[in-house]
Amino acid sequence: MPPDWLKKRLNLNGNVSEVKAVLARAGVNTVCEAALCPNLNECFSRMYATFLILGDACTRRCSFCSVKSALPGRIDTEEPEKIRRAAEDLKLRYVVITSVTRDDLRDGGASQFARVTAVLKDMGPDMRVEVLVPDFKGIKKDIKKVVATRPDIFGHNIETAKRLYGKVRSGASYEKSLGVLRLAKQLSPEMITKSGIMVGLGESDTEVLDTMKDLREAGCDMLTIGQYLRPSPENIPVARLVKPEEFAGYKDAGARLGFKHVAAGPFVRSSYHAEEAYRTIKEGYNERCEVAAIG
Repeated sequence: MPPDWLKKRLNLNGNVSEVKAVLARAGVNTVCEAALCPNLNECFSRMYATFLILGDACTRRCSFCSVKSALPGRIDTEEPEKIRRAAEDLKLRYVVITSVTRDDLRDGGASQFARVTAVLKDMGPDMRVEVLVPDFKGIKKDIKKVVATRPDIFGHNIETAKRLYGKVRSGASYEKSLGVLRLAKQLSPEMITKSGIMVGLGESDTEVLDTMKDLREAGCDMLTIGQYLRPSPENIPVARLVKPEEFAGYKDAGARLGFKHVAAGPFVRSSYHAEEAYRTIKEGYNERCEVAAIG
């Protein structure tokens, strides 16, 4: 029986089916569905979704992730316009774009990120775009290609502590992920950079704090910290359940380290309440860091 803080209250209304219909009609993928996100019903109820580009098959096989690993298909050249139509139908003014990892592509899919961002930005001056990118193998020109489109937030998730990379993020590198964030900030110092950590994979509190320090050293401005929840029996088991007071401790540590915003809680994910977090920074709310609402 899960503890009370891991019981997600269902928030269903007619918007859920409407969002699914819009996505199906546009022919676009979402990470909400592909990653079996526990917040799907809540976000769809709010008429919000996070788009997944470059197909629905990943060239890597991270043990925590439910996105299928397979030989990817060809790039959909109409995908930027499809996402624009879906964003219009959902009346979104803040769009988060992420992707599978495409190590098979010459630029890792950076050009598609750039095209999608540009099309969304053309929707008007009030449109805000957040990108959550793979590591692009750490190649500078590919990272630069995305940064050049001037997303409002440039995100790349560190995911876990350095010690666990071989177990959790096969094919990835802790130093390379830090390098992506560091380079993005160097290329565009005024751009907001963001990362995310999952806890409950076997890390210690000291390792969480060390990872947060490394992210700050790399110039990371925003951070999300959430509980790892095993999406299927094929994924790595949960090593521990982190209590709400521990998440509050991470929030306090983030404030001391100088993050502009920290969202920490069992159901926090990279794009969970992403627009509100962005507005918190840009509109100068008094609360510097906050623990995101739990269910």
